[in-house]
Amino acid sequence: MHALSRAAKLNARGIERAVLIAGRRQAAVQAVRCRTAPSARTITSVAQTDRDTITRLLYSIGTKREVERYLRIFSSSSDASQPARFAVIKVGGAVLDNLDELALSLSFLYRVGLYPVVLHGAGPQLNSIIESEGVVPDYIDGIRVTDAKTLQIARRVFLEENLRLVAALEKLGTRARPITSGVFTADYLDKDKYGLVGKITRVDKRPLEASIRAGALPILTSLAESEAGQILNVNADIAAGELSKELQPLKIVFLNEKGGLFHGVTGEKLDVINLDEEYDELLRQPWVKYGTKLKLREFKELLDHLPRSSSVAVISADSLQRELFTDSGAGTLIRRGYKLFHHDSIDAVGADRLRQVVRDRDPGVLSGEESVVSVLDNLKQTPYTIYGDEPLDVVAIVSRPEGEVPIMTKLLASHSGVMNGIMDNVFNAIKKDHRRLFWTARADDENRAWHFERADGSFTRAGKSLFWYGIQDVSEVERIVKTFEEKGRISRAFLPVGPSAPPHRAGGAAPAGARGYSTWARRQMPGSSRRFATSAARSAAEATSVAPSTEPKRLALIGARGFTGQALTTVLSQHPYLNLTHVSSRQLKGYPLETYTKAPVTFSDLSVEDVERMEKDGEVDAWVMALPNGVCKPFVDAVDRGSKERKQGEGSVIIDLSADYRFEDGWTYGLPELYSRSAIRASKRISNPGCYATSSQLLIAPLIEHVKFGAWPTVFGVSGYSGAGTVTGPAGADGRPTTVPKVTAESLLGGIRPYALTDHIHEREAGRHLSRLLADPASPMKLAFVPSVAPWFSGILSVLSMPLQGSLTAEDVRSLYEKKYRGEKLVRIKKDVPGLPDIENQHGWTVGGFQVHSEGDRAVVVGGLDNLLKGAATQCLQNLNLALGYDEFAGIPIADA
Repeated sequence: MHALSRAAKLNARGIERAVLIAGRRQAAVQAVRCRTAPSARTITSVAQTDRDTITRLLYSIGTKREVERYLRIFSSSSDASQPARFAVIKVGGAVLDNLDELALSLSFLYRVGLYPVVLHGAGPQLNSIIESEGVVPDYIDGIRVTDAKTLQIARRVFLEENLRLVAALEKLGTRARPITSGVFTADYLDKDKYGLVGKITRVDKRPLEASIRAGALPILTSLAESEAGQILNVNADIAAGELSKELQPLKIVFLNEKGGLFHGVTGEKLDVINLDEEYDELLRQPWVKYGTKLKLREFKELLDHLPRSSSVAVISADSLQRELFTDSGAGTLIRRGYKLFHHDSIDAVGADRLRQVVRDRDPGVLSGEESVVSVLDNLKQTPYTIYGDEPLDVVAIVSRPEGEVPIMTKLLASHSGVMNGIMDNVFNAIKKDHRRLFWTARADDENRAWHFERADGSFTRAGKSLFWYGIQDVSEVERIVKTFEEKGRISRAFLPVGPSAPPHRAGGAAPAGARGYSTWARRQMPGSSRRFATSAARSAAEATSVAPSTEPKRLALIGARGFTGQALTTVLSQHPYLNLTHVSSRQLKGYPLETYTKAPVTFSDLSVEDVERMEKDGEVDAWVMALPNGVCKPFVDAVDRGSKERKQGEGSVIIDLSADYRFEDGWTYGLPELYSRSAIRASKRISNPGCYATSSQLLIAPLIEHVKFGAWPTVFGVSGYSGAGTVTGPAGADGRPTTVPKVTAESLLGGIRPYALTDHIHEREAGRHLSRLLADPASPMKLAFVPSVAPWFSGILSVLSMPLQGSLTAEDVRSLYEKKYRGEKLVRIKKDVPGLPDIENQHGWTVGGFQVHSEGDRAVVVGGLDNLLKGAATQCLQNLNLALGYDEFAGIPIADA
């Protein structure tokens, strides 16, 4: 994150230099024009040079394809008769305090020939002057009560701020025209209650259009006049909304200092809000209240009056170019969206409507290779689902025979469906239903790059490309494709799959001739499938490609008395950037923490109120809850409350080591080797997996596609007695409370003690999350788990017995593990059965002893980890590193893995 920030600053300096140079060039042109009166062609040539220079600079924040597409869209949004339809930009008063950044961003648009209508507020500046002049601000229902003196000050402040912005733009060579009256006509909102506050009744866009036709950006204030000529104060957000209803711009941009809207619980920035799909559910969320709820209602009311192509963006001034000219965007995008459907019959969609879509868009029908009748008849050969949006701007058909990998046989999108991101939304709906998918597209498809960006692999033959996601193994791809051909589901042209080829670049143009197999990790910018009006999550490849942070950060640990807390504080002593600043234990309050050596730390007894205050004041960047099951919720709730009132920055990360949130959909499950590292990086609420559950999942995952359905695997686990927890022991000589094992080696009499023989919580935990790896997650994974405690201190040995749906050899099984965990720094694969020395005090997971029953129908594999390290503390540190932007393995001794 630090590297990204630095790059952004360097980029901004380059932009500033370019705009300043362009400004000087424009000034020079004007001077020459006065002296020599050059031809119009000369001036046009210089202007075009400016535009080309700035356009090339835009390529540094997005691909050439993205930038040129958005320039084309925005340029075509306006014409001579309606020149103000590109964008309305509302500038918050706080943004005006950083005037240079704002002026640079607006000048950038001007240099590429785009003319937004700019409307600004001045609330903070007005409050400052009012208070200095002895006037006490008065608000009713969030509306400033405006008397004559307040209005007099407001007019002066608005004019001054307006002229400051105009002057800053002119200094950069950007023509701007101050417009402080004549646009808004208003009536009294409630004269007796609010005083001189207006409700806009009419918008006159002629002064704005005249400014743009004259080559100048219109800069407005939110003051209005009544029919009788009385000046009235109008809220700037409301004025921007009324202005947008009149102009119907493509973009409505609200610039604020926060740079977007943020989730009230996790503190994460909301990337995209599709109102048609999400509005009702959002309003039901307990964290959506007060100002957030009001904003959402205002945005919905505004967008309901505008074409569906219009959208609202809430961003910071320095992110304006990235928001407008890249697929990933920068702030929060709010759009109406489209309600999606998925139906299992043609009649549910509407036979006539579907026929029309096929007739108008299907490439095979348009080329004469197929007929509408044959397309619909072929559709009925297998069970299928039709996905789309209500206006049918996008229709996708997925063939899904029982027990087979689905194929998207048709993806038919209108131009509007592509440009407004509806194709992305439909595709995302398909991905939710199908973990694996194949589909084809013609090599000359105009949206070819779109397919490459969303596939895990592809190859091209005979003018067609085959794409897929959810499968990384070339041999499995070939097996599936052969099955498709045997059953007539795809053309024989795609066989054989062929040898591996160098990875292709996402979005790159592929030749229409033969192309070998190519599998690759998708390279996407954050939210790169957002396109013009939607978003998707970052890919794991992108998440791991960002330069790791080296910024020092602060950590608080709640509940450090147990063995896990002691192990974590010991590991944290080696972390190069993360500093433990608070450690809480009621019994040890006032005693020094001896297992942390980076700096002196004393135990405190943090209450729920202390935690809320610390989070509000931004005292720490992350919390680790090392508390018994069922105890940490009040502390999590306190962090949530504090983050909502945090004075600066985003809310803190929470890692919970208990089982309390491992089954919560709103929390990210932190097992990086199996599930999305990018999801962990983007999350602020992470549940640390259980020790037994970690080993069980790592054991089962490589074989999960070979499990015999209905005959679920069994894991027999044996753990050291530290896994049974601790109790308070007798006080030490200095009166310090001590911790002793709940189960001792002596009590086990040299043997092992099975316990929780059914329904162990780690059994449910492992089954729940492994189900995400199944081809059909709708049929959840189950496993039988039997734990035992042994007379050694730490370390878990787990034995997996897995019934197989087909015959495998021991070498096949070993190969599956090697492929699954290739490149994983904390996984060690050995030939022999792992023993206690392989796992005790080690930071990783070790697997070995690969065997298969003589009949080839049951595999047995042994895995192990230290329950206090990879089973708890080390894994917690992995998750902390990812969530805080560090290298995943910072502070973890890889050599000991």
